[in-house]
Amino acid sequence: MPLALLALAIGAFGIGTTEFVIMGLLPEVAADYGVSIPTAGFLVTGYALGVMLGAPLMTVLGTRIRRKRMLMLLMALFVVGNLLSALAPAFSVMLIGRVVASLAHGAFFGIGSVVAAELVAPGRKAGAIAMMFTGLTVANVVGVPLGTLVGQSLGWRVTFALVAALGVVGLAGIAKLVPDLPKPEGVRLRHELAAFRNVQVLLAMAMTVLGFGGVFAAITYIAPMMTQVAGFADASVTWLLVLFGLGMVGGNLVGGRLADRATMPLLYVSLGALAVVLALFTLTAHNQAAAAVTVVLIGAFGFATVPPLQKRVLDHAHGAPTLASAVNIGAFNLGNALSAWLGGLVIAAGLGYTAPNGVGAVLAAAALVLALVSAALERRAGGTGTVVAGSRPAGHRTAVH
Repeated sequence: MPLALLALAIGAFGIGTTEFVIMGLLPEVAADYGVSIPTAGFLVTGYALGVMLGAPLMTVLGTRIRRKRMLMLLMALFVVGNLLSALAPAFSVMLIGRVVASLAHGAFFGIGSVVAAELVAPGRKAGAIAMMFTGLTVANVVGVPLGTLVGQSLGWRVTFALVAALGVVGLAGIAKLVPDLPKPEGVRLRHELAAFRNVQVLLAMAMTVLGFGGVFAAITYIAPMMTQVAGFADASVTWLLVLFGLGMVGGNLVGGRLADRATMPLLYVSLGALAVVLALFTLTAHNQAAAAVTVVLIGAFGFATVPPLQKRVLDHAHGAPTLASAVNIGAFNLGNALSAWLGGLVIAAGLGYTAPNGVGAVLAAAALVLALVSAALERRAGGTGTVVAGSRPAGHRTAVH
């Protein structure tokens, strides 16, 4: 794999850290600004909304800019947002900082996925995408726990300052290691938008929303579930999230290795297994050892879907993949927001802290149904299908330029 993928992975590590570390620091931030925990929670919601809106917006703005330069600008925006959060004199200013940082998130992973795929042979695209996403998964194993520890020991502002420094390292790495690939010839915004007329692109995005909705239906409420149902101490939640992160790393790497050879079979297995594991979590949550194993499996099967889904979007938006790739990253966050809302509804209805697991199982099963529908449509079209209006069929593989 090219060394340039390391620079992309470092940027992904910083982005993953800043996205999730706030969840462990909400009490400290709320106390510092004198706001309630639910109010401080807007720092999580604001970031997720910023990713969903920023992914297409920043990608469209970058259509006339060479991809390396756009990646550098996005990392600079990320640094500014985290510095603003670290220095914010008021809660409203910190919220603005979080939104500014989030605007870089979707476009960075979307454009980065395209660049990563361009750096390798066509048969290694998914592996290259998985290598970049390894930065995001490792962030949940290393960056988030360390950031939480630093924030609780030295102050949450130090954590965000360190995340900004990570962004500087990622920016320098991109500037030094990522080749300045030529901008695609003849690709305009209308070509990028044409990808959304392809039913296979839309199905892949819907699978992303539902599949990751299944994962985060459970993980969003893991703290009360593990402390109130499984009987873990509050301090154990951090290590349970580390286990989840380890599962994410393993699933992402295995998914990247297999997706180039068996994209759809991998989706069938990972989504089907995810639905089963989430359904079982309603039972295993009552036993500490079984709950810990289940948390690892949710991370593994959930993130095994990332490389094949992202690759599927790239393949079917062939010739103009950047916007579709970025919007698919926003779809992950849409799934997170949808599942958190649905999980909250079933808890509020008095069904207990394990009820979101049932919601997650239904969402993952729905994603599996869409995968089967997607494959059936391809078989009906003779295994080719239309990639983008007026372009070559999906069965015709060439490297993205």
